[in-house]
Amino acid sequence: MKSAVETLNPTRVRLTVEVPFEELKDSLDAAYKKINQQVTVKGFRQGKIPARVIDQRFGRGAVLEEAVNDALPKFYTEAVNEGELNVLGQPDVDITELKDGELLAFTAEVDIRPVIEIPDYSGIEVTVDSIEVSDEDIEKSVEQLRDRFATTKPVERAAAEGDVVTIDLEAKVDGEVLPDGIANAVQYTIGSGELLDGIDEAVTGLEADGEATFTSELKGGSAEGKPAEVTVKVTQVAARELPELDDEFAQMASEFDTLDELKADSRKRLENMKQYDQATQAQERVLDELLKLAEVPIPEKLLADEINTRKHNLEHHQLGQMGLDLEKFLEIQGKTQEEWEAETEEQAVKGIKTQFILDELVNKEKLNVSQEELTEHLMRRAQSSGMSPDQFAQAVVEGNQVPMLVGEVARGKALAVVVEAAKVTDTNGELVELEDEDEEAADGTAETVDAAGDDEADKTEA
Repeated sequence: MKSAVETLNPTRVRLTVEVPFEELKDSLDAAYKKINQQVTVKGFRQGKIPARVIDQRFGRGAVLEEAVNDALPKFYTEAVNEGELNVLGQPDVDITELKDGELLAFTAEVDIRPVIEIPDYSGIEVTVDSIEVSDEDIEKSVEQLRDRFATTKPVERAAAEGDVVTIDLEAKVDGEVLPDGIANAVQYTIGSGELLDGIDEAVTGLEADGEATFTSELKGGSAEGKPAEVTVKVTQVAARELPELDDEFAQMASEFDTLDELKADSRKRLENMKQYDQATQAQERVLDELLKLAEVPIPEKLLADEINTRKHNLEHHQLGQMGLDLEKFLEIQGKTQEEWEAETEEQAVKGIKTQFILDELVNKEKLNVSQEELTEHLMRRAQSSGMSPDQFAQAVVEGNQVPMLVGEVARGKALAVVVEAAKVTDTNGELVELEDEDEEAADGTAETVDAAGDDEADKTEA
């Protein structure tokens, strides 16, 4: 076999391959054997039909076609290896010559991973938010905890925002009560937005035994998405009562004996959260600066596939889980279809660039992933997916996704190398020292890389 490589552009090549006919012998033998098992010829047992009879009855062309289809992947792979190419995706193959007994020639155009020069990243400087926890932050945190321990007490007055009302609901579409359109003794906090649009206005001002009717689009059930006439009856109004902020509350709501100790713990937790957020911010901004420095050609087909994948995942998975369609999503985002598509392409480009340059850095720095690092990353990915570690690990193995996880960790380590070399200061002008030994922050670097260029759906869900 002879092969040659022609560079079409920095991300695509054309392979020209010539195969002497004698090198097709194994594939020809396999073709005759396969056809033997599929056809019957009177006077011969199945599987024992001579090659010359198959040629006469079914044509030599059918045998050659079967043999070529069997041989092409093998010779294509050999040509890729000879050319030391790092190919992406499937090739476009064209058979240019097939002479029986003489020669098979074909071309294969395929995208390749571009050669990337790692830029000098030692001069990268970024600014991140300072870690500041105010007294107001502490008060808000304690109030949120206090809210969780609130109790309710029935009152004889009209319902107001923040009250918990017990209600009966009946939904009609086209004048008919839906089979699943009745719900009784539902508890609802006015202003929470957890039920139907319009219900807050309907129940506000009603006392026990009061009724109101309003129109709302149903969010689930047999008539999901349809406008319905909803009748709501209030059976009880209850006011929420918050516990006193004192040492007794601290003992009830936490392991601490005093309110001061509880507030001190809240401050510490908020500082830790802000420190983690600061580290994540540093990683994201250093990555952005690194991408500005690097020239990274993008394969057109790879980009198109990535854009289509992102659109499909958003429309058919993420939005469905959020109870939205694309039109509603764009309305919430305040974007046009064109703006969303442009942003999706921009995010796809960023994602591909990130992977290419960090993979190159992994090779340059000879970074390896230990079993411990992979296990730690797998545990965190399982936690974020809502699966047990065993379930997630099984899904990863069955889906042949172990190399993908290894790549995520390796790219995270590559980015950590760049972050370590960067100068990071906060908005107060103070130099920020990121803790390398913090395992959670280190694993977060892999998450930062994985999230690079992701779409906006998660922001809407939040």
